[in-house]
Amino acid sequence: MGAVLQSFFLFLLDAHFTLSIVFATVFSIVIAYGFELISKFTGQGHYDVMDAVAGVTGAIAGIGITLLLRI
Repeated sequence: MGAVLQSFFLFLLDAHFTLSIVFATVFSIVIAYGFELISKFTGQGHYDVMDAVAGVTGAIAGIGITLLLRI
C-alpha cells in the first residue's frame, strides 16, 4: 500500500518530494485505521488496533523502499 501511494504521489507531485512522503504516510494511516473502524462499526470482521499498526508499519517500509529506488 505504501509503495503504491508513494509512487502515485511522486508522479502527481514531482517537484515536492517531502510533500509526497507526508501525503503517502497520512493516506496510509487513514486507510489502515479506517478499515479497522469500519470493521468495528459494522460488526463484520475483526477490530484490532494492532492490525492497523502492522498495516502502517508495512506501508512505511514500502514508502522507504520506493524512496530508495527513486534516489
